[in-house]
Amino acid sequence: MIPRIMSATAGVLLLVVALTACAPPSAPSSSPTPEAADPSPRASAAPVTSPTPEPPAAELTCESMISAGTVKALTDAGWTAQPKEFIVGGEELTEGLLCFWADYSVASDHGQLYGWAALDQDSAAAAQTGLLAEGWKREDGADGIYFTEDPRYAMGRDEDGYGMTYLFGDGWVRFADTRQGLILIEWTG
Repeated sequence: MIPRIMSATAGVLLLVVALTACAPPSAPSSSPTPEAADPSPRASAAPVTSPTPEPPAAELTCESMISAGTVKALTDAGWTAQPKEFIVGGEELTEGLLCFWADYSVASDHGQLYGWAALDQDSAAAAQTGLLAEGWKREDGADGIYFTEDPRYAMGRDEDGYGMTYLFGDGWVRFADTRQGLILIEWTG
């Protein structure tokens, strides 16, 4: 009797696993992300080529700084951007822009920050020294130098545990409210 019950249980388990493997994929996330590729099938068998990239915007704006998909997701959610004073480690960055995206129709501190600025080597060194003095954590990476707030004091963190983060490159700095958010900043100057 026990072998039959175990056989029946194993059969049911195998059926559940097989049916689960055939299940459709889960629905996409509704959080602001860059636009996904078009999943519709192509009519011809001709090779698919990438669209010609658009020329960069003529000026740095809250909308030109981040990806078009991010702008669409934020505006579709009813959010707009307001420029803010961009100060890094005590250094005011006048050759850049810091934008706070939020729903300004309601009183809230919920939003997303994105910033980009051009800066020379001396200004970058002064800003980095200021960030270290303020308790920010430095990490060298393949694409530049990261400064991240102490996670104990972060209001929000990404899935890797990083809160507000600056990325210093050659002649520029990027800023987002999480380290993962830095990838949404496309402005190159």
